[in-house]
Amino acid sequence: MSISPWQIALIILLILVLFGAKRLPALGKSMGEALRNFKKGLDGQEESKSEDTDQKES
Repeated sequence: MSISPWQIALIILLILVLFGAKRLPALGKSMGEALRNFKKGLDGQEESKSEDTDQKES
């Protein structure tokens, strides 16, 4: 089951009505920053795990 183009258009229209056209760029920017910080956090956890295993082996 996939999403059809008219369903995507309806979702976009709903977002425009809820948030307004003026707030959408700010909303997109904040979501992008949150995603970047989340990815950095995941990378930091992986690095700290590898550092922990390196310290245990020494």
